[in-house]
Amino acid sequence: MERTIENLRQYIRAGRALIPADTLILHGNLVNVMTSEIYPADVAIYQDMIVAVGDVSAYQGPKTKVIDASGSYLVPGLIDGHIHSECSKLSITSFAKGIVPSGTTCMVSGLDEYISVSGLEGLKEVFAEIKQSPLKVFWGAPYKTPYTFPTSTISCNFNPEIHAQVQTWPECFGVWETVREAVQELDEDTLGALSLSYKNRLPIFGCAPMARGNDLNGYLCAGVRLDHESYDHQEVVEKLRKGMHMVIRESSVTHFLAENIRAVTEVNPSLARRVSFCTDDVTAKDLVEKGHVDHLVRLAIRAGVSPMTAIQMGTINSAEAYRIDHLVGSISPGRIADILLVDNPSSFNVQAVIANGNLVARDHKLAYDLHAPKRSSLLTSELKCKPVTAKDFEYRVSLANGRAKVLSMEVKGPFVRKRRDVVLDVVDHVVQPDTDQDVLMVSVLERFGINGNKSLAFCSGWGLQAGAMASSAAPDDNNLIVLGTNAEDMAFAVNHLIKEGGGQVVVKDGKVLDFFSLPVGGIVCDLEPGEVAQREDEMNGAARLLGCNLPEPLMYMFFLPITAIPDYAITDVGPVDCIALTTFDPILELVEHT
Repeated sequence: MERTIENLRQYIRAGRALIPADTLILHGNLVNVMTSEIYPADVAIYQDMIVAVGDVSAYQGPKTKVIDASGSYLVPGLIDGHIHSECSKLSITSFAKGIVPSGTTCMVSGLDEYISVSGLEGLKEVFAEIKQSPLKVFWGAPYKTPYTFPTSTISCNFNPEIHAQVQTWPECFGVWETVREAVQELDEDTLGALSLSYKNRLPIFGCAPMARGNDLNGYLCAGVRLDHESYDHQEVVEKLRKGMHMVIRESSVTHFLAENIRAVTEVNPSLARRVSFCTDDVTAKDLVEKGHVDHLVRLAIRAGVSPMTAIQMGTINSAEAYRIDHLVGSISPGRIADILLVDNPSSFNVQAVIANGNLVARDHKLAYDLHAPKRSSLLTSELKCKPVTAKDFEYRVSLANGRAKVLSMEVKGPFVRKRRDVVLDVVDHVVQPDTDQDVLMVSVLERFGINGNKSLAFCSGWGLQAGAMASSAAPDDNNLIVLGTNAEDMAFAVNHLIKEGGGQVVVKDGKVLDFFSLPVGGIVCDLEPGEVAQREDEMNGAARLLGCNLPEPLMYMFFLPITAIPDYAITDVGPVDCIALTTFDPILELVEHT
């Protein structure tokens, strides 16, 4: 995307047909997302840029490649407007293999999970990896890290001083994931980052689930441009009417498209022009079986959105929302040559993908071998935790024997946790988990060798009858999380991850049922998407052997440290009341035996 005096000179000459194009796409039907028209048109590409659309006969030279698009429709490359690719457990290289063949050529991301484990120097390595792939990442600098309230422990804390540096980087296209709580609480670091964004003319990307009324007004006064989280279509409508761009989320575990698209299909079709798509958190299994943003386009069409409008939501609407439409989002002269060959706008089956001017995929497979780079020590997965014992996961109280009334965080879906009061036995000063009541112990351990924090609390909703499971991939801070029915298996699971350098593990009776290694930062791997999809199935199957009946047991678990999710969470500093934004004591009452 670099534009220098020299290459601009060449692009302009190529646009005037003074030098031949590198590639011509002939005989296709252009889906013009700028004018909502479909008509026959050819396309000329020079290096990575579209230089002409329409009659391109003057652009052909003796060495010009020709792609015959007869019978196909030409659609701009798709854009995912908000994605934590790390949650797929796929490295950037592997993620590109998973989404580019489906037509996604661009994504907007904070790459914040990489930052949490490797800091700015590790982030620079990820930027270099991106440049070697066919996937473009428009990076937003996280408004601050960690996102947690109170502040949890990670390897790199974003603050205004860091923002002053990174907001001037060429990779930076905005301020990422600015959560409502940080704005409402007038957090000094957050306001500092936003103030700098005004100076640097960068858009502010939001995260404001359930923001309505006066709270939404105050949030918008901070300058937030768009939001990717709305829980119902009325919320979408209010945000759109108050000037926001809305990014509809359809992830692997939160399925909001059917509800949110009602803002367009039932309330006002004219709202569609400011609506786009994102997947936020996806599994490799979904990428392999469903596709990516192309899947969302098809879902929108099935929900009653016209094919043209759905395609605009996946392309130009997103580009305009993020102020990158001068680069991507349409098939127009001067834009990067990201072009899909699609069978028909209504069925939207991606047949071939051109990214950065090169044919990179056909029939849902990359057209060339793409290899991950060699990793430095910054992105290896050493967990700097000391080995633990069962005593680390015993909730000890002053009462020797009796009963304890406790607050258990009950999962009601991946992004809702509610209060559940339960009474548990206390034996020899230790509060006992209770599988009959579906109450487990859960803990988060700081993994960066900074302070050795360990938290402990109670959770419900997993249905485990035995064993434990643990993960070193756990946004937003990627500390080590473990939950289980007994302290012995929890300790065994944690020590196994420390020994192996990170990943996910399911154990029972002191034995490993399954272990999935995540050698890149302890959060992702370089396996093929299909291999990771198989490992996800196997890990979920191991969790089900413990009695868990959740659709994505490990994913539900590693979302527990996210404090932006109502009403409860847990980080290395303790269990968190996400409404009061403070830690809490899960022991409500102790009663001696009478």
